[in-house]
Amino acid sequence: MNKNRLIIAAAGSGKTTRLVRYALSIENGNVLITTFTDGNEQEIRNKIIRINKCIPKNITVQTWFSFLLQHGVRPYQGVMADDLFYKRIGFCLFEGKSGFRFRDKSGRPVYWGESDTYNFYFTKNLRIYSDKIAKFVFECNQITNNEVIYRLSRIYSAIFIDEVQDLAGWDLELLKLLFASGSTIQMVGDPRQGTYSTNDSSLHKRYRNGKVKEFIEEKCKKGACSIDTNSLNKSHRNNKWICAFASKLYPEHVACEPCDCEDCRKDTPSHLGVFLIKQADVNIYYERYKPITKLHYREARLPDLNYGASKGLGFDRVLIYPTEKIRRFLKSGDLSEIESVRAKFYVAVTRARHSVGIVCDYDDGEYVEGIRKYIPDEKE
Repeated sequence: MNKNRLIIAAAGSGKTTRLVRYALSIENGNVLITTFTDGNEQEIRNKIIRINKCIPKNITVQTWFSFLLQHGVRPYQGVMADDLFYKRIGFCLFEGKSGFRFRDKSGRPVYWGESDTYNFYFTKNLRIYSDKIAKFVFECNQITNNEVIYRLSRIYSAIFIDEVQDLAGWDLELLKLLFASGSTIQMVGDPRQGTYSTNDSSLHKRYRNGKVKEFIEEKCKKGACSIDTNSLNKSHRNNKWICAFASKLYPEHVACEPCDCEDCRKDTPSHLGVFLIKQADVNIYYERYKPITKLHYREARLPDLNYGASKGLGFDRVLIYPTEKIRRFLKSGDLSEIESVRAKFYVAVTRARHSVGIVCDYDDGEYVEGIRKYIPDEKE
C-alpha cells in the first residue's frame, strides 16, 4: 500500500474530519497537520478538540508558512549566506511578485536576481517573502544534500496536508521531496475550491487553481502518490439539487452526490434546490426563508460575506449576489464566462444545505438546467 495518498474530496464531504480522525489514530510517532490559511488551521484545532477533548501531545497543527519557516528556513538559513547563521528571520506575507528593484525606461518592473540573496528573499528588516519561502527551503535542502527533508522525517512519522489544492509553485516541488521521504504523506483537497494560492510563482503555472492531481500524474515519479477520487465524493451538507448544480460547474470532475446518512438528512424542510430570484422579490424571499447570509464577490458589511471568506462554512440557506460574469453564465450556460470566478462561485453555492437563492433579474430566456425561477405566489 502506498504510504502517500491524495484524496480528491467534494464540498461538505468531511475531508478535514477524515484527516483529523486518521491523525488521532496514530499513537506511535509524531504527526503534523498543516494547511494554508489561519482560519482552516483553527478549524482543525477545533475539530480535534470536539472529537478528542484536547490536542494530543504527538499532534502539531500549524499553517503551511509557519511549518516552512520553523522546519525549513531557520534550522538551515546559514547555508544560504554565512552571516545568516546569527540572524533572526521573520516572515512577510506578500501578494504578487516580491523583490521589486526599479522600473526601466519603458516603465517595466525590474526585480532583484537570486545572486543577491538578501534582496531576492527578504525585506529590509529580514522578513522572508511568502512567495519565496518554499524556494528558499528547496535550495537549503539541495545545498545540505536532502538534510531538510531527512530531518522532517525524523521528527514526524506522518505529515497531513489539508486544502492541498492551495499549494503552488515551489510548494509543489517540496511535495515531490516529501513523497520520497520516510514520512507518510496524506493530503486532502477539492480542486474546485481553489480560491486561494500560496503564491503566484511562474513555476508550474499550469498547475495553479487546484491542479495538484495533474501535477502528481505528470511531474512526480510514477507510483510516488496514490490518488483517490471516490472515497470522499458524497456531501454531508448539500442536497441532491445543490450537488447536481455544483457538479455542472466542474464537469471534468466526478460528480458529487448527497450522502444518505440519517442524521444529515433528518428534518428536511420544504423549498429545496437552486433558485433565481428577482431583485424586487428579495425582501419577500428573505423574510420567508431567512437565508443565514448574503454572499458577495467582494467584501461587504457583516452579516454578509464574500465568496472566498465563506469557504469552510455551512448554512441552511444562502443568498448569492452574482457578478456580471456569473449572470452571463446563468443565461448562456457557457462555463467560459465564469472561468476566472468559477471556484469562488462553486464555494458560494456549496455552502448551503437546503437552498441557494441567486439574485438575478431574469427574463423568459433560457437558463442553466437545474435552476428554478422563484415566484413568490407559487406553491412549494
